[in-house]
Amino acid sequence: MLTRTPAEVVRLTPVTQASNGICFAMSGEVTISDKDLDRMVAAVPRNAAAALERKAYYFVPLTVSQGDDTIIADRYDVVLSDNAVCHRNLNLGDAQCVFISTRLMDDRFSVAFEFYINVGHAMVERIGVSQAFADLAWKQVEAGVRGETSLDAWDARKAATAGGPDAEKYKNEYFAAAFSDAISIYLLSLYLDVDYYDLRERDYPLLAPSAMAERLRKVAELFPPNPGFEFAIYHKRRT
Repeated sequence: MLTRTPAEVVRLTPVTQASNGICFAMSGEVTISDKDLDRMVAAVPRNAAAALERKAYYFVPLTVSQGDDTIIADRYDVVLSDNAVCHRNLNLGDAQCVFISTRLMDDRFSVAFEFYINVGHAMVERIGVSQAFADLAWKQVEAGVRGETSLDAWDARKAATAGGPDAEKYKNEYFAAAFSDAISIYLLSLYLDVDYYDLRERDYPLLAPSAMAERLRKVAELFPPNPGFEFAIYHKRRT
């Protein structure tokens, strides 16, 4: 078992720049194929990728937390996996490097969603929330649409609609969470065929499909797919 510091991984691992401008690399015994990884990164629309300047994504077997330190394992290890995290954002020099633990998930759907969740949050931090999206989401809230897209969005929505002196603060937190969630799900749908119900969680009810479709269409208007990728929503009657 070989472990390295994040700085060593950055120094020893060549970085590729995708056609959309995103910088990424793969290090160690990662089971996802080069072809899948290339397409996963390339799915991020160019105008969305522009918000990820000075970031680099490293897909590694395990990113392990050791107190205040982080180490990177070159292959899966049961003992190290107990302290592994899904991802870790670290500032190295004048860039931010994001280390994603591919072997904690080990399937395309999970690895891609972890990557796109990170991209969604990074975009919202950099460019803020679209007013058109915020207006749509709040209109749905006021109409009593069931469910949400993440626990963060669910909790912030409850706090925002409860009234009180901090309602506006929670409302802004809700918009940020809902927008980053919608971006992440949209990106995932560009890369893979997604059954919406695969996104279900135990801690909160999932947003009603028709409402999610409205949000995704709005995100698609803001960030149109790159050539070679297609966004489409298909409705099927559950039997």
